[in-house]
Parts: sequence; structure tokens; C-alpha cells
Amino acid sequence: MPNLNGSTVHPDCRHFRGDMPCRPNKEHGYVCADCPVYAPVEQRVLIIKLGAIGDVIRTTPLLRRLRQEYPAAKITWLTLTPAILPQGAIDEILKLDLPSVLHLQAREFDLLFNLDKDKEACALHDTIRATHKFGYTLHPAGVAWPGNARAEHKFLTGVFDQLSLANQKPYVQEIFELCGFEFRGEEYVFDTHEDKGYNWEALPQSQPRIGLNTGCGDRWTTRLWSDTQWIALITQLQQAGYAPVLLGGTAEEERNQRLHAATGACYPGTFPLEQFINLMHQMDGIVTQVTMAMHISIALAKPTILMNNIFNPYEFDLYGRGQLVQPDRACVCFYRGTCKLGTSCMEDLPAEKVFKAVLESVPQAR
Repeated sequence: MPNLNGSTVHPDCRHFRGDMPCRPNKEHGYVCADCPVYAPVEQRVLIIKLGAIGDVIRTTPLLRRLRQEYPAAKITWLTLTPAILPQGAIDEILKLDLPSVLHLQAREFDLLFNLDKDKEACALHDTIRATHKFGYTLHPAGVAWPGNARAEHKFLTGVFDQLSLANQKPYVQEIFELCGFEFRGEEYVFDTHEDKGYNWEALPQSQPRIGLNTGCGDRWTTRLWSDTQWIALITQLQQAGYAPVLLGGTAEEERNQRLHAATGACYPGTFPLEQFINLMHQMDGIVTQVTMAMHISIALAKPTILMNNIFNPYEFDLYGRGQLVQPDRACVCFYRGTCKLGTSCMEDLPAEKVFKAVLESVPQAR
């Protein structure tokens, strides 16, 4: 090991920082020469998964397999949303910016997984040194391209609707296969933020709480359910002894206020991301469209009632908890943000169908 001015230093240790004291030194006074927690890194792994938030969340099962296959690895993850990643499960979380790019390009890795087709992600795949690379590269034409045969399936289902519609593999399985692994049902790795001590006394205490995520973002508005349907579902839940809790962000504020006024359903308000995650953790079940809240619900191992219309239902793995429900009318707007028929088929998903799925997935007593 290097000896600097009479001091032994272990730059290969997972705890070593280089620019400041490591945690073992800070907390226990350990030094490298006789450190009892010295953990030499045997593999250096880089994951590039930038966004969106939901796709970052549903890539975390890969961490479980990497820790199993490479227990002495140092895992680095580059993303646009560091706050969503489980801090304790990843050695180094980097936000995509110029400083991160510069120092990643000066390092060497044993394994590099680029799971994004963004041009900047593909360019980084090509310019960062790694012994083994998986995922997407940058074609000379300036577009994403499969870096090897393992990436071809996931690549093609993303560029041809016909192949995407015919696909029967869940997203997580596709990601595992792209990385050279067989998917064995690995669960998400996620932080509930329960240690933050948030106060939820305003939530219903005696009845099972059913979180209702009433929005879906502004890109795929064909997923939206009308106020009339939400009110019908809330009423049925209340009559059956459940406590509906309205969930959403600032985009759903107006709608949730309307639903609260019409039904008396609990609406605790809007919160920063970590607090919103912990609020969802307080639920006994979640009703949601395909959106960020769906990924959070699955990651929190909640019974998830997933309302889907425009996406391939095989894409989603609920891990045996909850149900996927779809409109009674077949959707003809695959991956479309506007309905070709004028009125979204979500209006043909009756509240009774969603209510029945809640009954079958969430016990009526806490």
C-alpha cells in the first residue's frame, strides 16, 4: 500500500474519500495502517441511468444482483435525480453535471451499464474507460444504438410500436437481460424516509388508508380519470370502511381540493419528494395511473391498484401485490398523449372495477 510521509494510505478502500476524512476516521478515529474496517474494492461499477424518476426507481432491483455477484464492488450511479436513490445501497451517487463528467472520464471501471438512450448518456458510455460495457452506445449518425446483442431487445421495443405491443417481458426483466443477468424477482431498493420523523397525525388512524394518486403529469394526459369517476370511487371506499387519502403534487392541487370538498376525503396537501414518499409509506394500498407514484408504490411494496390504458400491461411487475385494471373499451392510442377518438378510454374504466380490485387487494381492517 502507498506510504505518504510515513503514513499508510489505502486509496483502494471503499471508505476512502481522498478529499476529506472517511467516515470510519471521522466517527471512530481509525487510520489506514491498522483500520479494522478496511474494505478493498475488487470491482468498480458504474451505472448510468439519468431519468425519468420512475425509470430510475425501477432500475434499483439491479443493485441487489450486483451486490450478490460482486460483494466487494464499489458502485457509482450517475443520474439527474440523486435524491430518489437509496443512499445506503450505493457507494457514490453523482448528479449529471460537468464536474461529474470530467472526473468519470478520467477514471477506470470494471463494469459500465448505460441504461439510457439519451445522447449524452450514450456519449459517456463511449468516452468512459471500462473493461466490460453493457447497454447503449452512440451511433456515428448521432443516435442511440445497442452496444451489444444483449441490448437489442430493449432497444427495438423502444423504437417500433409493433414490437413494443408484442413484448411480454416486464421492464425490470428487460433491464436485467440487457445487463447480462437473469431476472429472479429481485425487489426494488428504496428509502422510506421513516427516520425523518414526519408527523402524520392528521391522517385517518383507525381505518385502512387507500392513497389515491389523482394525476399523471402533462405528457400522457390520456391516462387521466375524471372527477366524476374519482368521486364515485371515493364514495364506495368510504362506504366500505376505507379511508381515502388524496395524493399528488402542485399540478393536482386544484383537483384534490375539489375532490376533498365534494367527498370529505382526507387531503394532507403537497410535500417535497422525500416527505411525499414517506406519506405514501403510510398508506395500506395505492390507486394510481402509470406515473411516478406508481413506481414509488411498487418500491414501497404497497398493494398497488394500477389503472392502465395506453401502455403495454406486460411492462409492469406488481410483485404479486395488487392488480392492474384497464378500461372495458380496448385502447387504440398506444403511447399517445391525446386520444384519437376524442374521449379517452379511461372514461370506460368504471369506478366499480377499481373498487373491486381494492377490495381484493387490501384488507378492510387495519
